[in-house]
Amino acid sequence: MNSIFELYQNIGWALSALVLGTFLLAGMVKGVIGLGLPTIAMGLLGLAIAPAQAAALLIVPSTLTNLWQLAAGGQLQRLIRRLWPMLLMILLGTGIGSLWLGIAGGPWVVRALGAALLLYAFSGLCLPSFRVHAGEERWLGPVCGLVTGVISSATGVFVIPAVPYLQALGLNRDELVQALGVSFTVSTLALGAGLLWQGGLGQVELGASVLALLPALLGMFLGQWLRQRISAPLFKRLFFVGLALLGAHLLING
Repeated sequence: MNSIFELYQNIGWALSALVLGTFLLAGMVKGVIGLGLPTIAMGLLGLAIAPAQAAALLIVPSTLTNLWQLAAGGQLQRLIRRLWPMLLMILLGTGIGSLWLGIAGGPWVVRALGAALLLYAFSGLCLPSFRVHAGEERWLGPVCGLVTGVISSATGVFVIPAVPYLQALGLNRDELVQALGVSFTVSTLALGAGLLWQGGLGQVELGASVLALLPALLGMFLGQWLRQRISAPLFKRLFFVGLALLGAHLLING
């Protein structure tokens, strides 16, 4: 039990409040638009703590909320049959990135995190809708998976280019939400394995991550309630604008 609170005791009450508030906000965004929990967590926590520590904190909340997300929809087996080359390359890319780059720390990691957030925000705000055809899917899926894995191993952000790629497959809303859940779950587990191999995911970090699950789940419930009362497209646009500002700050001041 002590290990659950040990990290929070070490970083102090102010940073602990930042961590728990961040996961509450990140969970709320995920509840409204179906994504954003690890992206927001890495971005906001990257302002105050090392990216490796932030990545360790998100392992349990990200894994369990994504498992919840992928369990709904009834298309899991069909999606896995379609997406397995991309998912396999996410695992491979994360492994290669963990050996080659890692997320140990240093200004370049923070700047890389900022660049990843900025690129994701730009893709959400500016890129036109496009469609991946069946012939392109056979090679583009594995390429996107490999690149996503390498980027996530260095930054803890696993949305580029996986999310734009999945959005371009022509899936209906329920299928897309479930596909994102599958992709994010694989990415989170691969990132956790990389952190474990690097010595960044021990008992203390896992205990702190378990505690971060509570505000994340509360945020998801609040987000699902809020989704019925606000414009989801407007909320998503504000999310990307905020992400762009956060990414630019990390990139410039990392």
